[in-house]
Amino acid sequence: MKQLLLAALCALTLAGCASDYLIVTNDGNVLTSHGKPMLDKDTGMFEFEDEEGRVQQIPQSSVKSLIER
Repeated sequence: MKQLLLAALCALTLAGCASDYLIVTNDGNVLTSHGKPMLDKDTGMFEFEDEEGRVQQIPQSSVKSLIER
């Protein structure tokens, strides 16, 4: 019984880590990020993994909002 409870807890924890985010740009485009985009304060760029698994970057000044899906 304890193993089942532990397995369920682990599954819920892992599912929470894989949230997708919508990145809305100033010009109205919507990009999808697998996981939360990370801001590189040195370059001012958001770095994220897109739907196809490629690492992308976008300037912070171009981002209007980030929405967790």
